Amino acid sequence: MTGMASDRYPERGRLTPAFELGPIRPPCEAFSLLIRATRNCPWNKCLFCRTYRGVKFRLRTIKEILGDIEAAKAISDALRGMADGKDYGGMLGNQLEYQACVHNVALWLRAGGRSAFLQDSNTLIMRTPELIQVIAFLRKTFPSLSRVTSYARSHTSARKTLQELQELKEAGLDRIHTGMETGYDPLLQYMQKGATAEQHIVGGNKVRESGISLCEYVMPGLGGRKMSREHALETARVLNQINPDYIRLRSLHVRYDSPLRAKLTEEDFILQTEDEVVEEIGVFIENLSVTSRIKSDHVLNLLTEIEGKLPEDKQKLLDIINTYLALPQEERLNFRLGRRVGYYERLADLQDAGRHAEMAEAIKRISLQGDDFDKVIFDLKDSFI
Repeated sequence: MTGMASDRYPERGRLTPAFELGPIRPPCEAFSLLIRATRNCPWNKCLFCRTYRGVKFRLRTIKEILGDIEAAKAISDALRGMADGKDYGGMLGNQLEYQACVHNVALWLRAGGRSAFLQDSNTLIMRTPELIQVIAFLRKTFPSLSRVTSYARSHTSARKTLQELQELKEAGLDRIHTGMETGYDPLLQYMQKGATAEQHIVGGNKVRESGISLCEYVMPGLGGRKMSREHALETARVLNQINPDYIRLRSLHVRYDSPLRAKLTEEDFILQTEDEVVEEIGVFIENLSVTSRIKSDHVLNLLTEIEGKLPEDKQKLLDIINTYLALPQEERLNFRLGRRVGYYERLADLQDAGRHAEMAEAIKRISLQGDDFDKVIFDLKDSFI
C-alpha cells in the first residue's frame, strides 16, 4: 500500500505526497479521486468475495484521512503546476513508489476533477460526526467536486438513523453504492452475506428518504442452477420496495481464490451457463416495477447493452435478451468467445465479417484441440478481476 502518514515528510524536509489506495472501487468511479477512509471489510465472510481475505478491518484515524486528502491536494497542485510549465520536479521526481497515487490524481484531473469515492467496503460504519468531518474537509479542499460517493452495507444503512443519513447528505455525501447481490433470504444465508431481505429494504429506503442517491448492485448467476428463479424473482421484489436510483448488474464469476470455489468442487453449487444467466436476467427485468436506471457496466457482464430507464425501456431490454437467445448456438458461442477476448462489445459487432471470421477460426482451433469451451471462457474471465 502507498503512503502511511510518516512517509510524507522525508529527509531534507521536502514534501513527498502520497496517500493510501484501497483495492477496489465501483466501475462507474473509475475516474474518481480515491480517498481511503477505512481499511478492508468489517464483515468479510461472503463466499463469492475474495478481495479482503486474510486482512483485518481497521478504522483509520481522522488525522490519517485528512492527511491523505492533503497529500492528494499536493499531488493535484503539482500536476496542475507542471501543466502550466512550473517546476515541480523536486516534489514528484523519482517517486516511483507513489505512481499509483499520481496516476489516480492524473486520471481524476483529466476527467474534470468532479467526483470522489471514499474507500473501502463500508465507509458508513464510521461514526457519523467523524465521517461528516471527512466529507466536509474533502469538499473544502477540492471545491470542484460535484459528487462524493461511498460503499455501504445494507446492514449498516439500516442501523443508521434517518437523521444521521440526512446529516451526511447535508455534509455532501451524494451517493451510496450497496452490494445487495440478491433479495432471496435462503441465498443470502448460503452466501453468508450478513444481511436479510428486510435489512436491504429498510436500509435502502432510509438512504432514499435521506435524499442520498442509491445504487444497488445485483449479481446475476449468484443462485446457481438450484436457486436461479427464486434469486431473480425475490431480488426484483425487494428492489420494487426500494426503487433505487440505479440498479447495476455485476455477474457472478467464481475466482480460484474465493471461498465459493470449494463449493464447485463439492458440487454443492452448480454454476449456470452464460446463456442461462442471460435468461435469468430476463426473468429479473420482467418482474421489476421501478423507476430506476439499469446499468450493465461491469467487465463480467456478457451483454453490456442491457442499459436503460425503467419502466419505459423495459421492452427494449427484454428484446436485447431475446435477440441474443434466439441466435443459433454457434453464433452465441462466437459472441461469447469474442466478448471475452475483447473482440466484441455489443451484439451488433457480430455483423463485422472480419472479427466474426477470426472468432470462427479460433473456435475451430479450440475444438480440434479438444478443449472445453466453457472452461476456456471461464479461465478468460479469471483474468478480468
